[in-house]
Amino acid sequence: MLTATTFTEAPGRPLLLLGPSLGTSAESLWAACAGRLYGRYHVVGWDLPGHGAAAPATGPFTIADLAREVLALADRIRPGESFCYAGDSIGGAVGLQLLLDAPDRVGAAALLCTGARIGEPAMWHDRAKLVRAEGTEAVVAGSRERWFAPGPAPAAAEQLVAALRAADAESYARTCEALAEFDVRDRLPEIAAPVLAVAGGHDRPTPPDSLRTIADGVLHGRLVVLDGVAHLAPAENPEVVAFLLDQHFDESRSAGIAVRREVLGPAHVDRATAGTTAFTRDFQDMITRYAWAEIWTRPGLARRDRSLITLTALIALGHHEELAMHVRAARTNGLSDDEIKELILQTAIYCGVPAANTAFRVAQKVLADLDAGA
Repeated sequence: MLTATTFTEAPGRPLLLLGPSLGTSAESLWAACAGRLYGRYHVVGWDLPGHGAAAPATGPFTIADLAREVLALADRIRPGESFCYAGDSIGGAVGLQLLLDAPDRVGAAALLCTGARIGEPAMWHDRAKLVRAEGTEAVVAGSRERWFAPGPAPAAAEQLVAALRAADAESYARTCEALAEFDVRDRLPEIAAPVLAVAGGHDRPTPPDSLRTIADGVLHGRLVVLDGVAHLAPAENPEVVAFLLDQHFDESRSAGIAVRREVLGPAHVDRATAGTTAFTRDFQDMITRYAWAEIWTRPGLARRDRSLITLTALIALGHHEELAMHVRAARTNGLSDDEIKELILQTAIYCGVPAANTAFRVAQKVLADLDAGA
């Protein structure tokens, strides 16, 4: 039976389960991120056997065994109900197993710094042997190097290392052996629930290509790569990870980010999301919910009409950077080059020739770049 840590008590709200990385506890890895969630969820983390508050393992186990235990935990909290799931590293592997074994229970999942296969079996068996012989202290230095990106360590770094030192050596070793057996790469196309794959740009155990394999392999996947992050994204950048989880799990935010990506393009929006900071998050969250979830989704106007209105406003106000972005969006929304030209001609009369002159220069470059790219 897994030990649970409740971060947010919210009866009646959607259940969000958070899975740990090897050597960490739910508290050390997820506390900062859980506290930054704007969406309203009942948030519960779980600990691996012999980690955090969990009792040591009494025998060998597999990733599938852990997934069954997570499902049992969900049933103790919300019997028979679907839930959202986020997990880092082995926590993400357990998430993949849940998506395969209980597809009707996991409504959506965020898989961070993980893989459908992580490392090589021989490496995991060697590490298990080392920890059995010398304890978890033997892997502290290597874990520090793998866990954190170059530069200042995250605020939770010492708490995370303390959790590793406190982990039961035999349980840690058995977890390594479970990872040695885990490989669901050929089953990714079976996963139909929405999956957000989050990679650390500096992650060596599960580099961005590992998360790209997941995002490309499942039916509905999205990849976001975070610069300045290695293997423990929820602790290294809790602000942006919380922002991503809200985009993925909260109904109004997920609707907004879906439309925003459709109109402005996935690459642009995912870059903007990955570049979010504590200073800009509130603004990004506001435009996602209000501009994209409430205005761009209204049925009263077609998207091409909204593009025409938006281009006119941006030309009139001289917002040239936004104008370039929305010229690209106008193409996505079905406007032809001739229609964009006619709109700019119209603004020359009603917004001024200098404004239209600049708009023609901006639009011509954007359209030429789009044609060259195509």
